[in-house]
Amino acid sequence: MQRKKANLYQPGQKEPFNVSRSKIDFFLECPQCFYLDRRLGITRPDMPGWSLNSAVDSLLKNEFDLLREKQMPHALMADYNVVDTVPFSHPDLAIWRDDYNKRIGASFFHKETNLNICGIIDDIWLNTKTKELHIVDYKSTSTDYPISLDSEYKAGYKRQMEIYQWIFKKMGFPVSQTGYFLFANAYKNREGFWGRLEFKNSIIPHAGSDAWIEPAIFEIKKCLEQDNFPEPGKNCQHCSYRKLIKDASLKNQMSLI
Repeated sequence: MQRKKANLYQPGQKEPFNVSRSKIDFFLECPQCFYLDRRLGITRPDMPGWSLNSAVDSLLKNEFDLLREKQMPHALMADYNVVDTVPFSHPDLAIWRDDYNKRIGASFFHKETNLNICGIIDDIWLNTKTKELHIVDYKSTSTDYPISLDSEYKAGYKRQMEIYQWIFKKMGFPVSQTGYFLFANAYKNREGFWGRLEFKNSIIPHAGSDAWIEPAIFEIKKCLEQDNFPEPGKNCQHCSYRKLIKDASLKNQMSLI
C-alpha cells in the first residue's frame, strides 16, 4: 500500500474541498482515521467491492426508470402504503446517481467551511400531492430475521439518508422528512441455487433529522485544519489494532535490551 498524494486537504487552502457522505460517516466513526486519510493520505486497507449489491442496485434503478418514464408508481409502493408517489424525474438525476462514474453525485457548497458536501443517491420519489421529494436508498441483504432499522450498524444507514436529505434541502428542493429504504432480501431457504437468486422486496420509512449535520461539518473543518492527531474513535478497531502493534513492538524491543 502506498500513501495517497492527490486530493488531500491542505490547511488554509482556498479551493473548495470535497467531503463525501461516506467521509462524514468516517469522521463520526473515528476522527483519527479520517485525519490520516484526508490530511496525510494514509488510508485504511481496502475492502472488497460489493459486486452483487451493485448489481441489485443497478437492476432496481432500471426497474424504476421504466416507471419514471411513464410517471407511474411501483406496485411495491401500494403494498407498503406509500401513496400518491411516483419516481422523480429530473435532468440531473444521472449526475446525482453518478451514472457517469464521476464520484461526486449531488453536492452543496458550504461557504462557512469551504467544504463541498456531496453524496451519491440511489433514487428519489415524488409525492404528487405535496410535491415533496422522498430520498430513497436501496439495500441488499440476506437474512431470516425481520427487516428493520433497529440494529446498531444500521444507524449508519439513517445518517446516510439524513445527509442526502440535507444536501437536497440546501440545493433548494422541497424534501420530505420521510425517506425510504428499499430492502432486497435474498432467500436462502431454497432447494438449490440453479443459477439464480430470489428476493423479497420491502420498503421501510425513516423520519430523518438533519440537525446534527452542520455541527459535524464545522467539526470536520476544525479537524482538517489542526496539526495534531485527533483522538481515535471510541470503538475504532483499526486504531486499536495499530495500538496493539505499537505496544507489541515496544515490548519486543525492551526484551532485547
